[in-house]
Amino acid sequence: ERRTLQAVLTMVQSVLTEGQVVQGHSSTKLTYADYVLLPDDGLRHEIIEGEHYVTPSPSMRHQRISGRLFNLIQNHLDTRRAGGEVFCAPFDVLLSHLNVLVPDLAYISAERARIITLKNVQGAPDLVVEILSPSTKSRDQRLKRDVYERTGVEEYWVVDPDKDFIDVHRRMAGEFGPPIRYRRGETLTTPLLPGLELPLDKVFA
Repeated sequence: ERRTLQAVLTMVQSVLTEGQVVQGHSSTKLTYADYVLLPDDGLRHEIIEGEHYVTPSPSMRHQRISGRLFNLIQNHLDTRRAGGEVFCAPFDVLLSHLNVLVPDLAYISAERARIITLKNVQGAPDLVVEILSPSTKSRDQRLKRDVYERTGVEEYWVVDPDKDFIDVHRRMAGEFGPPIRYRRGETLTTPLLPGLELPLDKVFA
């Protein structure tokens, strides 16, 4: 039996009072049809492997890092006129029938532009970025990583705002290779955006 709207609202209220991620538990897997019925309450709602997750608003440091990454990538795209688009949360990415995610950032190349619609992204971005928080760390590093790998994302960046590093999971031979860690004092580059240089001292300033 599907979760009632009242149950969802109760769960959301728990997030607001406790500041924690709440995972739904249901014998029925949820889909995008269920997702569009969720309340528009300013929180981040996601469906991962058919389970509903709701997360409180991010911290100011989280937002500053996200903004710096977005600006650096957008400036590169504008300067190089390389095509493609970068998006920042909130925006929906439909990766499968049971996976509707809201990444912090995503880059979609001109070659994949067909997946961008007026309402959402329908398919795997080239690059996805998630910024860790204490309540989402395990989910970002494991559950989301596996979904992004399986659905065709080329690179997945996991940003740790507490320890000031970025782990880059890059597709090799059909799957993500071992993560490459970039720290302060280093510059992150990616073959997805030739010429882009991201000094981590600036990202974590």
